[in-house]
Amino acid sequence: AAGLRRMLERPVPRLFTFFSVLGEEDKSAMLINLAASLAQAKHSVLVIDGDVATTGLLTRIGLRHDVATLQEVARMERAPREATRMLPEGFSMARIARRSVPSASDPQAGQLAEIFDSLIEQAEITLVNGVLSADQSLPVPTMEMGEIVIQVSTTASSIKAAYVLLKSLSDRIGRRPFSLIVNDATEAEARTVYANMAQAASRYLAAQLNYLGAIPADDHIRRATGQGRA
Repeated sequence: AAGLRRMLERPVPRLFTFFSVLGEEDKSAMLINLAASLAQAKHSVLVIDGDVATTGLLTRIGLRHDVATLQEVARMERAPREATRMLPEGFSMARIARRSVPSASDPQAGQLAEIFDSLIEQAEITLVNGVLSADQSLPVPTMEMGEIVIQVSTTASSIKAAYVLLKSLSDRIGRRPFSLIVNDATEAEARTVYANMAQAASRYLAAQLNYLGAIPADDHIRRATGQGRA
């Protein structure tokens, strides 16, 4: 996905929060592949896992679950240096919380936001595995200021689900640009999906949808990620 990598590279620093209507396997594979590709291009990359599921991104890359969370640092239960790990693939990894996704109304929301902001300033590119909190808010306000990306495939059910997700995010975050990344697609297929969704988003949601790129089918990456070897 060299073309996709180039789209993410300039200007820096940049923050991307990814949501997906596909399974965790596809989302994890995308994030790890993008991070590794950017790291190979000599960029400083940070991946932040916003999920709290034990079957999520951390498990898939084989990272131990005793790594400190940003929430624990905000509560002064762990030291900031314990919250990040450098992986063999060349990028750093952190996680937001352990048991539940924090909301903007949490007592430590301010401290969490400060820690998050400080952390992403240390990287050129930050990729966030986006998950909404119980009150359907983003756990850190800064995420709203970065790019919000929706991962979709070429199937009709996926496109419909992506539109519903886009409407939900637009209702909660407000009218702002969103980006689309199309999985298991050629460039032509991805452009077609984007054109149709962008037209519907503009007409019915008054939302601007930008094209981020296509991810071709890659079963090897998906298998490796699923087994924690990516």
